[in-house]
Amino acid sequence: MDKIRIVGGNRLEGEVKVSGAKNASLPILAACLLTRGECVLHGIPCLRDVEVMLQVLRSLGARVTWQGSDLVVSAQEVVATEIPESLMRQMRASNLVMGALLGRCGTFKAFTPGGCAIGSRPMDLHLKGFNALGAKINQEYGFIIGEAQRVRGVSIQLDFPSVGATENLMMAATLAEGVTVIRNAAREPEIVDLQNFLRRLGARIWGAGTHEIRIEGVANLGSGEHTVIPDRIETGTFLVAGVLTQGDVLISNAVEEHVESILAKLQEAGAEVSSGKEGVRVRGGCCLKAVDVKTLPYPGFPTDMQPQIVTLLSVANGTSLVTETIFENRFKHIDELRRMGARVRLEGRSVIIYGVPRLTGAIVEASDLRAGAALVLAGLVADGETLVEGTVHIDRGYERLEEKFKQLGADIQRLTK
Repeated sequence: MDKIRIVGGNRLEGEVKVSGAKNASLPILAACLLTRGECVLHGIPCLRDVEVMLQVLRSLGARVTWQGSDLVVSAQEVVATEIPESLMRQMRASNLVMGALLGRCGTFKAFTPGGCAIGSRPMDLHLKGFNALGAKINQEYGFIIGEAQRVRGVSIQLDFPSVGATENLMMAATLAEGVTVIRNAAREPEIVDLQNFLRRLGARIWGAGTHEIRIEGVANLGSGEHTVIPDRIETGTFLVAGVLTQGDVLISNAVEEHVESILAKLQEAGAEVSSGKEGVRVRGGCCLKAVDVKTLPYPGFPTDMQPQIVTLLSVANGTSLVTETIFENRFKHIDELRRMGARVRLEGRSVIIYGVPRLTGAIVEASDLRAGAALVLAGLVADGETLVEGTVHIDRGYERLEEKFKQLGADIQRLTK
């Protein structure tokens, strides 16, 4: 298995361009099943999770081809409506094809999805929404089966602004009969990007980015071309890296609005932040200050940046408190950071962080995607050598991570057996 080797202490400096957003790419790929036309997608990152989604699409009958850096998806014929269990076990986001299959074919069969073990992520909001749209849902032997003679528009009130449920219901409602209104919808930029893609195909949908989305069902969708938004979590990871190493880093294609909550905390911790036509830039000061952070649905501080900010605060002056409100088990990086000298204490769904002057290199293991990113960041400032194992998790969400860090001056390399 691959490892990432880092020798800490180098100041990061320069310009980097982040990849297309993983969490926008996956629902957009699923939405290609709604049309019998051809979809040309720009900026889809080459990631393990993306490859799993492409395998899901192929298993259902779609033709998927890379043309240089562009991805062409044609789903003229959907020959299957059962998502292979082996693929669903690998990635939770494979459940996003359920809404598209229900909208186009009126049926789906899916195994309860897998993915990173970061906490309970029940499917109840998805299934309640499908049921409201007219689907009969059965769950047996670990499978979820949905069937609807006709998907019909309805008003749906989500109990929680779930990103996945919002996306699934948007797709299911696109070809429904009548008007669907999703209230308490998730507001993430990835939701807006999915709406923009669906509208390029001919969907009648408004309101993404607010708590109410309105969809007027259409008979069919046509072909379309779309460029995926930049990855805001990768952007945040590089912003934290720049501040952590007292560096000077410019993310050339960052969208400031998408990372405002991250930038606010970095400024509070003592970083200098600027933005303009060239992108978003951070400069780290010599003395990081402790701050308190609470993860919240967008536009709050993203749960996917919690492990990275914990790494930053582990070397800040003072005591910080980080509270995780989204996923109850998203603290598996804590024990690994302790091995590197961090003073952190877990209390329920909060972490108390007592800043230390420095971290020390160690052999650590990534337990999930964002925990892996946090450990790489720790290695960048640790004394000596750090070996990060479990790179398969990192590869789920970061494209050429070590190459981009090396471009900024990090002493980092991938070790392949």
